[in-house]
Amino acid sequence: MKFPKTFSLKEIAQIIDCDFVGDENFSVLGMNEIHVVEPGDIVFVDHPKYYDKALQSAATIILINKEVDCPEGKALLISTDPFRDFNKLTQYFKPFQVSTSAISPTATIGSNTVIQPNCCIGNHVQIGSNCLIHANVTIYDHCVIGDNVVIQSGTIIGADAFYYKKRPEGFDQLLSGGRVVIENHVGIGALCTIDRGVTGDTTIGAGTKIDNQVHVGHDTIIGKKCLIAAQTGIAGCVVIEDEVTLWGQVGTTSGITIGSKAVVMGQTGVTKSIEGGKTYFGTPIEESREKLKQLANIKRIPEILDRIK
Repeated sequence: MKFPKTFSLKEIAQIIDCDFVGDENFSVLGMNEIHVVEPGDIVFVDHPKYYDKALQSAATIILINKEVDCPEGKALLISTDPFRDFNKLTQYFKPFQVSTSAISPTATIGSNTVIQPNCCIGNHVQIGSNCLIHANVTIYDHCVIGDNVVIQSGTIIGADAFYYKKRPEGFDQLLSGGRVVIENHVGIGALCTIDRGVTGDTTIGAGTKIDNQVHVGHDTIIGKKCLIAAQTGIAGCVVIEDEVTLWGQVGTTSGITIGSKAVVMGQTGVTKSIEGGKTYFGTPIEESREKLKQLANIKRIPEILDRIK
């Protein structure tokens, strides 16, 4: 998430009421999660296991719960609770805005686009030309829909990320200030849910087609001309490269990459990153031919046991 203007380190520290290390005029341009940070961004870290990763990341402002040596060219925000203060910044720069009508007057909708009854189009949504949005679709604030996109009934675009911190009194949600960006010529089936990024974008690439009842987690990037069949569940922060096919009821873990033109057979659990150009099956996932050989050999176990009696 980029801020509307450049803020100083001191100004950010005042917003969240914390101490800082570095030049008070140090430039702060935005805030992001660690996998998408750029120079000028704030990243938060609240566990010693990840201190080095955050301090050595591309982020130049680290929101941290310990006084440490500040890397050259960077600045620190010292917080007793970085998770809480990251949420404060999200609330400050992307506060929840109440909708006052089914289609917000701040939404922009292109020519020849049809929006069927009972849809909710949020604040500052952008929808391109020649789209068809079927009944009972909800598109949350700030989402971007390209040209020639079809979204079937009951789909929800831009719900909050499933991202929580466990505390003694329960689970504390990391607030979502990102967007969903759907490029041109995308088709999305009925009853799908596509979560927005925490601070960045969840992206569906041009020409991709998504079947009914598919879930796409926060900050996931789906490439161009992919096919995703029904009841597939894609976790957060996944990268799916171009022309990938995921058949029905595929599930993935978070933070992995599925290479270009990979084919994943139905009911496979994608537990790790996989190369493109190959076909995969099973849980744990393997190339399909190898997995099918293993299953065939398992069927032979009784025969083998009879031979050795």
